[in-house]
Amino acid sequence: MRSEIDVSVAGRLEGRIALVVGGGQTPGSTVGNGRATALLLARAGATVVVADRYRDSAQETADSIIAEGGAASALELEVTDDEQHRQVVAEVVADHGRLDILHNNVGVSIAGGDADALELEPETFDRLWEINLKSVWLACRHALPVMRDQGSGSVVSISSMAAKLAYPLVGYKTTKVAMLGLTENLAVTNARYGIRVNAILPGLMNTPMAIEARVAQGTPREDVVAGRDRQVPLGRKMGSAWDVAHAALFLHSDEARFITGISLQVDGGQGLVG
Repeated sequence: MRSEIDVSVAGRLEGRIALVVGGGQTPGSTVGNGRATALLLARAGATVVVADRYRDSAQETADSIIAEGGAASALELEVTDDEQHRQVVAEVVADHGRLDILHNNVGVSIAGGDADALELEPETFDRLWEINLKSVWLACRHALPVMRDQGSGSVVSISSMAAKLAYPLVGYKTTKVAMLGLTENLAVTNARYGIRVNAILPGLMNTPMAIEARVAQGTPREDVVAGRDRQVPLGRKMGSAWDVAHAALFLHSDEARFITGISLQVDGGQGLVG
Protein backbone atom coordinates (compact mmCIF):
# COMPACT_ATOMS: atom_id res chain seq x y z
CA MET A 1 0.00 0.00 0.00
CA ARG A 2 2.43 2.61 -1.23
CA SER A 3 2.02 6.37 -1.17
CA GLU A 4 1.12 8.03 -4.45
CA ILE A 5 3.77 10.65 -3.63
CA ASP A 6 7.28 9.39 -4.30
CA VAL A 7 9.35 11.15 -1.65
CA SER A 8 11.58 9.80 1.10
CA VAL A 9 10.19 10.26 4.59
CA ALA A 10 12.61 8.02 6.48
CA GLY A 11 13.84 9.34 9.81
CA ARG A 12 11.64 12.41 10.05
CA LEU A 13 9.84 11.06 13.13
CA GLU A 14 12.45 8.64 14.39
CA GLY A 15 11.80 7.60 17.98
CA ARG A 16 8.42 9.32 18.27
CA ILE A 17 5.37 7.64 19.76
CA ALA A 18 2.18 8.39 17.84
CA LEU A 19 -1.45 7.69 18.70
CA VAL A 20 -3.72 7.76 15.65
CA VAL A 21 -7.37 7.92 16.71
CA GLY A 22 -9.56 6.69 13.87
CA GLY A 23 -6.73 4.79 12.24
CA GLY A 24 -8.92 2.07 10.83
CA GLN A 25 -11.20 2.90 7.96
CA THR A 26 -14.53 2.46 6.26
CA PRO A 27 -14.43 -0.55 3.90
CA GLY A 28 -13.76 0.45 0.32
CA SER A 29 -11.43 0.15 -2.63
CA THR A 30 -9.22 3.10 -1.67
CA VAL A 31 -7.25 3.96 1.46
CA GLY A 32 -8.73 6.26 4.11
CA ASN A 33 -7.10 9.30 5.71
CA GLY A 34 -6.47 7.64 9.07
CA ARG A 35 -4.89 4.51 7.66
CA ALA A 36 -2.71 6.43 5.20
CA THR A 37 -1.52 8.75 7.96
CA ALA A 38 -0.71 5.87 10.32
CA LEU A 39 1.31 4.16 7.59
CA LEU A 40 3.19 7.31 6.68
CA LEU A 41 4.02 8.22 10.28
CA ALA A 42 5.44 4.72 10.71
CA ARG A 43 7.49 5.00 7.52
CA ALA A 44 8.91 8.21 8.96
CA GLY A 45 10.14 6.28 12.02
CA ALA A 46 7.32 6.65 14.53
CA THR A 47 5.97 3.82 16.63
CA VAL A 48 2.25 3.99 15.91
CA VAL A 49 -0.64 2.98 18.16
CA VAL A 50 -3.77 2.69 16.03
CA ALA A 51 -7.03 3.24 17.91
CA ASP A 52 -10.42 2.72 16.36
CA ARG A 53 -13.98 1.79 17.28
CA TYR A 54 -13.51 -1.31 15.18
CA ARG A 55 -10.58 -3.25 16.58
CA ASP A 56 -10.26 -5.47 13.49
CA SER A 57 -9.87 -2.44 11.23
CA ALA A 58 -7.28 -0.91 13.57
CA GLN A 59 -5.42 -4.23 13.56
CA GLU A 60 -5.42 -4.28 9.76
CA THR A 61 -3.67 -0.92 9.77
CA ALA A 62 -1.17 -2.07 12.40
CA ASP A 63 -0.52 -5.30 10.48
CA SER A 64 0.21 -3.31 7.32
CA ILE A 65 2.74 -1.23 9.23
CA ILE A 66 4.38 -4.31 10.73
CA ALA A 67 4.51 -5.98 7.29
CA GLU A 68 6.55 -3.02 6.08
CA GLY A 69 9.00 -3.38 8.96
CA GLY A 70 7.50 -0.69 11.18
CA ALA A 71 6.36 -0.78 14.80
CA ALA A 72 2.64 -0.67 15.55
CA SER A 73 -0.14 -1.96 17.76
CA ALA A 74 -3.92 -1.69 17.77
CA LEU A 75 -6.40 -0.72 20.46
CA GLU A 76 -10.18 -0.57 20.51
CA LEU A 77 -11.61 2.83 21.36
CA GLU A 78 -15.16 4.14 21.46
CA VAL A 79 -14.32 7.79 20.87
CA THR A 80 -17.29 9.21 22.75
CA ASP A 81 -16.27 7.45 25.97
CA ASP A 82 -14.06 9.51 28.28
CA GLU A 83 -12.88 6.55 30.35
CA GLN A 84 -11.79 4.63 27.27
CA HIS A 85 -9.72 7.62 26.15
CA ARG A 86 -8.07 7.69 29.57
CA GLN A 87 -7.30 3.98 29.36
CA VAL A 88 -5.86 4.21 25.84
CA VAL A 89 -3.52 7.07 26.71
CA ALA A 90 -2.50 5.33 29.93
CA GLU A 91 -1.72 2.14 27.99
CA VAL A 92 0.36 4.03 25.44
CA VAL A 93 2.40 5.68 28.19
CA ALA A 94 2.76 2.40 30.12
CA ASP A 95 4.05 0.62 27.02
CA HIS A 96 6.23 3.36 25.55
CA GLY A 97 6.96 5.84 28.32
CA ARG A 98 5.73 8.88 26.44
CA LEU A 99 3.32 10.25 23.81
CA ASP A 100 4.70 12.60 21.18
CA ILE A 101 1.96 12.70 18.57
CA LEU A 102 -1.83 12.69 18.82
CA HIS A 103 -3.61 12.50 15.49
CA ASN A 104 -7.41 12.86 15.56
CA ASN A 105 -9.04 11.43 12.45
CA VAL A 106 -12.62 10.73 13.53
CA GLY A 107 -15.60 12.14 11.64
CA VAL A 108 -18.96 11.16 10.23
CA SER A 109 -21.59 12.85 8.09
CA ILE A 110 -23.93 11.02 5.72
CA ALA A 111 -23.31 7.63 7.30
CA GLY A 112 -24.24 9.11 10.67
CA GLY A 113 -27.62 10.36 9.52
CA ASP A 114 -26.64 13.98 8.90
CA ALA A 115 -29.26 16.10 7.15
CA ASP A 116 -30.55 19.58 6.36
CA ALA A 117 -31.13 21.73 9.46
CA LEU A 118 -34.90 21.35 9.18
CA GLU A 119 -34.77 17.59 8.74
CA LEU A 120 -32.07 16.52 11.17
CA GLU A 121 -33.33 14.78 14.30
CA PRO A 122 -32.16 16.29 17.63
CA GLU A 123 -30.66 13.02 18.88
CA THR A 124 -28.72 12.64 15.62
CA PHE A 125 -27.40 16.19 15.94
CA ASP A 126 -26.18 15.40 19.46
CA ARG A 127 -24.53 12.18 18.30
CA LEU A 128 -22.71 13.93 15.45
CA TRP A 129 -21.32 16.48 17.89
CA GLU A 130 -20.19 13.71 20.22
CA ILE A 131 -18.38 11.85 17.45
CA ASN A 132 -16.96 14.74 15.44
CA LEU A 133 -16.03 17.24 18.13
CA LYS A 134 -16.34 15.91 21.66
CA SER A 135 -14.15 12.94 20.75
CA VAL A 136 -11.31 15.29 19.79
CA TRP A 137 -11.59 17.17 23.06
CA LEU A 138 -11.66 13.90 25.03
CA ALA A 139 -8.51 12.65 23.31
CA CYS A 140 -6.75 15.94 24.01
CA ARG A 141 -8.03 16.02 27.59
CA HIS A 142 -5.98 12.92 28.36
CA ALA A 143 -3.05 13.32 25.96
CA LEU A 144 -2.17 16.93 26.75
CA PRO A 145 -1.20 16.36 30.42
CA VAL A 146 1.33 13.75 29.24
CA MET A 147 2.72 16.15 26.66
CA ARG A 148 2.85 18.99 29.19
CA ASP A 149 4.94 16.86 31.53
CA GLN A 150 7.28 16.05 28.62
CA GLY A 151 7.50 19.67 27.51
CA SER A 152 6.69 18.73 23.93
CA GLY A 153 4.07 17.23 21.66
CA SER A 154 2.10 17.63 18.45
CA VAL A 155 -1.65 17.38 17.97
CA VAL A 156 -3.28 17.40 14.55
CA SER A 157 -7.04 17.07 14.05
CA ILE A 158 -8.82 16.49 10.76
CA SER A 159 -11.49 19.09 10.07
CA SER A 160 -12.84 19.59 6.54
CA MET A 161 -13.25 22.18 3.81
CA ALA A 162 -16.92 21.86 4.68
CA ALA A 163 -16.01 24.31 7.45
CA LYS A 164 -15.18 26.95 4.84
CA LEU A 165 -17.47 26.17 1.91
CA ALA A 166 -21.19 25.79 1.36
CA TYR A 167 -22.17 22.39 2.74
CA PRO A 168 -25.81 21.30 2.96
CA LEU A 169 -25.66 19.01 6.02
CA VAL A 170 -25.77 20.92 9.28
CA GLY A 171 -24.15 18.43 11.67
CA TYR A 172 -20.91 17.96 9.75
CA LYS A 173 -20.66 21.64 8.84
CA THR A 174 -21.05 22.94 12.38
CA THR A 175 -18.81 20.36 14.04
CA LYS A 176 -15.98 20.93 11.57
CA VAL A 177 -16.22 24.69 12.09
CA ALA A 178 -16.15 24.19 15.86
CA MET A 179 -13.04 22.03 15.55
CA LEU A 180 -11.14 25.05 14.26
CA GLY A 181 -12.06 27.00 17.38
CA LEU A 182 -11.01 24.10 19.58
CA THR A 183 -7.69 23.90 17.72
CA GLU A 184 -6.96 27.58 18.23
CA ASN A 185 -7.88 27.43 21.91
CA LEU A 186 -5.68 24.41 22.58
CA ALA A 187 -2.82 25.90 20.58
CA VAL A 188 -2.68 29.13 22.56
CA THR A 189 -3.20 27.51 25.97
CA ASN A 190 -0.54 24.84 25.43
CA ALA A 191 2.14 26.75 23.53
CA ARG A 192 4.09 27.53 26.69
CA TYR A 193 4.46 23.79 27.26
CA GLY A 194 6.10 23.26 23.88
CA ILE A 195 2.98 21.64 22.41
CA ARG A 196 1.78 22.46 18.91
CA VAL A 197 -1.88 22.02 17.93
CA ASN A 198 -3.01 22.27 14.30
CA ALA A 199 -5.85 21.24 12.02
CA ILE A 200 -6.05 19.98 8.44
CA LEU A 201 -8.99 20.77 6.18
CA PRO A 202 -9.19 18.14 3.44
CA GLY A 203 -11.15 19.03 0.34
CA LEU A 204 -12.64 16.47 -2.01
CA MET A 205 -10.78 13.21 -1.43
CA ASN A 206 -11.18 9.81 -3.01
CA THR A 207 -11.53 7.94 0.26
CA PRO A 208 -13.99 5.24 1.37
CA MET A 209 -15.79 7.56 3.79
CA ALA A 210 -16.39 10.13 1.06
CA ILE A 211 -17.34 7.77 -1.75
CA GLU A 212 -19.02 4.70 -0.27
CA ALA A 213 -21.78 6.52 1.63
CA ARG A 214 -22.85 8.33 -1.54
CA VAL A 215 -22.78 5.11 -3.56
CA ALA A 216 -24.88 3.46 -0.85
CA GLN A 217 -27.48 6.20 -1.33
CA GLY A 218 -27.90 5.07 -4.93
CA THR A 219 -25.58 7.25 -7.01
CA PRO A 220 -23.43 5.22 -9.42
CA ARG A 221 -19.78 5.20 -8.33
CA GLU A 222 -18.52 6.66 -11.62
CA ASP A 223 -20.97 9.57 -11.26
CA VAL A 224 -19.86 10.24 -7.68
CA VAL A 225 -16.21 10.31 -8.70
CA ALA A 226 -16.74 12.38 -11.85
CA GLY A 227 -18.92 14.92 -10.06
CA ARG A 228 -16.34 15.44 -7.35
CA ASP A 229 -13.42 15.57 -9.80
CA ARG A 230 -15.08 18.41 -11.71
CA GLN A 231 -15.05 20.63 -8.64
CA VAL A 232 -11.26 20.53 -8.16
CA PRO A 233 -9.25 23.24 -9.98
CA LEU A 234 -5.85 21.55 -9.56
CA GLY A 235 -5.69 18.76 -12.11
CA ARG A 236 -9.49 18.39 -12.24
CA LYS A 237 -9.17 15.39 -9.98
CA MET A 238 -9.83 14.66 -6.34
CA GLY A 239 -6.98 14.24 -3.92
CA SER A 240 -6.24 11.05 -2.04
CA ALA A 241 -5.66 10.10 1.57
CA TRP A 242 -1.93 10.32 0.89
CA ASP A 243 -2.26 14.07 0.30
CA VAL A 244 -3.76 14.41 3.77
CA ALA A 245 -1.16 12.06 5.24
CA HIS A 246 1.78 14.05 3.88
CA ALA A 247 0.29 17.27 5.25
CA ALA A 248 -0.06 15.55 8.63
CA LEU A 249 3.52 14.28 8.51
CA PHE A 250 4.75 17.82 7.89
CA LEU A 251 2.75 19.28 10.77
CA HIS A 252 3.86 16.55 13.18
CA SER A 253 7.52 16.87 12.16
CA ASP A 254 10.22 19.25 13.37
CA GLU A 255 9.95 21.04 10.04
CA ALA A 256 6.78 22.61 11.44
CA ARG A 257 8.28 23.39 14.84
CA PHE A 258 7.24 27.08 14.66
CA ILE A 259 3.72 26.39 13.41
CA THR A 260 0.75 26.15 15.75
CA GLY A 261 -2.92 27.04 15.64
CA ILE A 262 -3.25 26.84 11.86
CA SER A 263 -5.97 25.34 9.67
CA LEU A 264 -4.14 23.90 6.67
CA GLN A 265 -6.29 23.56 3.56
CA VAL A 266 -5.48 20.50 1.46
CA ASP A 267 -8.03 20.96 -1.29
CA GLY A 268 -6.52 21.35 -4.75
CA GLY A 269 -7.63 24.99 -4.84
CA GLN A 270 -11.32 24.27 -4.29
CA GLY A 271 -11.52 26.88 -1.55
CA LEU A 272 -10.49 29.58 -4.03
CA VAL A 273 -13.49 29.03 -6.27
CA GLY A 274 -16.05 27.42 -3.98
